[in-house]
Amino acid sequence: MTPEQYVQDKAAASGSSFYYAFLFLPKPRRAAITAFYAFCREVDDVVDEVSDPGVAATKLAWWRSEVAQSFAGQPHHPVMQALMPHAAAYGIEERQLQQVIEGCQMDLDQTRYLDFPALRRYCHLVAGVVGEGAARIFGQTDSQTTEYAHKLGLALQLTNIIRDVGEDALRGRIYLPVNELQQFDVKAHEILNRVHSERFVALMKFQAGRALGAYDEALALLPAADRRTQKPGLMMASIYRTLLEEIARDDFKVLDQRVSLTPVRKLWLAWRVQALGKL
Repeated sequence: MTPEQYVQDKAAASGSSFYYAFLFLPKPRRAAITAFYAFCREVDDVVDEVSDPGVAATKLAWWRSEVAQSFAGQPHHPVMQALMPHAAAYGIEERQLQQVIEGCQMDLDQTRYLDFPALRRYCHLVAGVVGEGAARIFGQTDSQTTEYAHKLGLALQLTNIIRDVGEDALRGRIYLPVNELQQFDVKAHEILNRVHSERFVALMKFQAGRALGAYDEALALLPAADRRTQKPGLMMASIYRTLLEEIARDDFKVLDQRVSLTPVRKLWLAWRVQALGKL
């Protein structure tokens, strides 16, 4: 299997909404973003799929070394072999990949966030930095687009957190800020035990409002000069915002189920942005 086939399979197998946004890119950019996304999936899988924290930490340390060696001209893993030929052309930096690993390390080091500023730092590393790299691959021409990408990454990650409250609880993780649980009188043990209450719904409405605000702020930050090239990110915004609206419509029943959109609906939302420019 070639490195290119490896990252293609990795991206497709994830079932992620990101994959649908990639389909509309020209072949060179699609190859670059597929490899970049596959890297993010590899390091994220270390945290989600390795049950022993010590083993997971060792694997992340290996990835740190692999990234450094790759930018020194010696990639070994097929993901890095597929990614490195695109690094110079699309401004992919070692710093960005190391920051993504740093964000995954946070999942090993802590399972709670005291307040939103602490959570925002985590979101920046695992999503904002990814958005920054993706924006360059898509075709950034204005420096302000980086700020847009960071804000969109925050919106997408907040949506992920809302969607995955139940799944994360099974791993003993609660990303919802501790001070906001206290504000809405929701106890950590209630989330861990999947207790759906009016207090929980009120808390989640608050979280959803913040995420929706981040989408609005991101779109306002996107320079008109880059709106066409950044369509894949706008596709993601459309898909994830629609997902968030579905979760809210279902009364935030995320503790015991995972709400998702069908592949056909994701493709329709992506196509609508591509063809009509509508979110």
